[in-house]
Amino acid sequence: MPLFDQIEHAGMTDVGIRRSHNQDAFAIQKAPDRARWKKEGHILIVADGMGGHAVGEKASAKAVQDIPLAYLKYVANEGPISAIRKSFQEANHGIYAIGQENPEFRGMGTTASVLVMREEGAWIGHVGDSRIYRVRDGQIEQLTFDHSYVWEMARRMGVSPEELEDVRKNVIIRSLGPDVLVQVDVEGPHPLHEGDTFVICSDGLSNPVLPEEIGAIASNFPPQEAARILIELANLRGGPDNVSAVVVRVGDATSSLVDNPNKNKKSFVKSLKNARDAWGRIVPWPITCLLLGLLFATGFILTMVNNVFGQTIFFTLSLIALISGGVLLFLESRKKKKSDKDDKPRKLNIYREYPATVDEELLAIFKELQDSVFEQVKDRPLDWALYNKLSKSADHFAKEQDLVAAFRDRLRALMLIAKPFNQTRQKEEGFKPKWVKMSWDS
Repeated sequence: MPLFDQIEHAGMTDVGIRRSHNQDAFAIQKAPDRARWKKEGHILIVADGMGGHAVGEKASAKAVQDIPLAYLKYVANEGPISAIRKSFQEANHGIYAIGQENPEFRGMGTTASVLVMREEGAWIGHVGDSRIYRVRDGQIEQLTFDHSYVWEMARRMGVSPEELEDVRKNVIIRSLGPDVLVQVDVEGPHPLHEGDTFVICSDGLSNPVLPEEIGAIASNFPPQEAARILIELANLRGGPDNVSAVVVRVGDATSSLVDNPNKNKKSFVKSLKNARDAWGRIVPWPITCLLLGLLFATGFILTMVNNVFGQTIFFTLSLIALISGGVLLFLESRKKKKSDKDDKPRKLNIYREYPATVDEELLAIFKELQDSVFEQVKDRPLDWALYNKLSKSADHFAKEQDLVAAFRDRLRALMLIAKPFNQTRQKEEGFKPKWVKMSWDS
């Protein structure tokens, strides 16, 4: 099980290309020590406000401030499920009250998606159409249900949202603020595996960037770099909305998949940890300790009957194992009594799943995008030496069929020209990038 300090994380938000105000907000509240990690966990949240410039900004800012504070107020006594639900409800009440007291703020609202990472796993609280993804073993999984009209219609009809071409895709049916009551999705705990990468994002990212692309980027770059690439890519694809991304990877800094000199050693350690966790799921650790105690007690009896060496060792080991098993059983019973006070969580849902691997088709998409941007900035004073070095390296690795290395250098070359291009994007209406047609455009 990953420890409290073995978390890499980063968050970014950007106004986008077409908006004048940023109504998105995010917050990361990491537990400062092991005790707080076990008691509260890490809290990561993204909110996307709505209702006009200052109104949307106010709603999202209040959500990312109030939800973590309210969660911490309840979690110790009531557990994570009740704490997450009450924190959303309190934030909703506060935003609703502001709207009722000020006519110019009437109808203000915000989405909110929170990821709480604790010792037992990841808990999710969710209202709206911001999303939480998990990337694991070459797959990206959507762990939240979009509270939008098109997703709800698709659910009732038993089809995928992409099949409903004539339904407006930007109509939200659930958010914090507009109504006095709100229904909150609370799910978990999703077990944490070393190497798991979570992405929490607003629809300013999930609309223009495909899940497959989000997964490939999040799993092949450190969180800080991945967040920056995702933001710039959304802006290259038009930046029609504010865009926010929080990327968090489970494992210490040396477990990152990128440029890891201890990869083989870490893979061995990871295998041992996975085997340990798998055993713990089959045979609870209190029972394991008690069984070991009985085994050592048998050894003690045999050595005593046969009057051979080892009686003291087996007796000591038996005593330690039996006492440990008894203590663990006591702690588990207390933990169960405490959890029984909490209401039942929903089953662990994975609403959508996509491949998140690098292939030649994905490389071709970003090569074409890079060439399109290059044509727009080739006369500007940029770091062309580094750009050319990365581009040639990407071409070399692609020929050698080292697709992951080619992907990293291709994206890094693209980022060198993407940011300066995006900063002046509104003045250059003639740019028409040649990327693959996105599924939501059909």
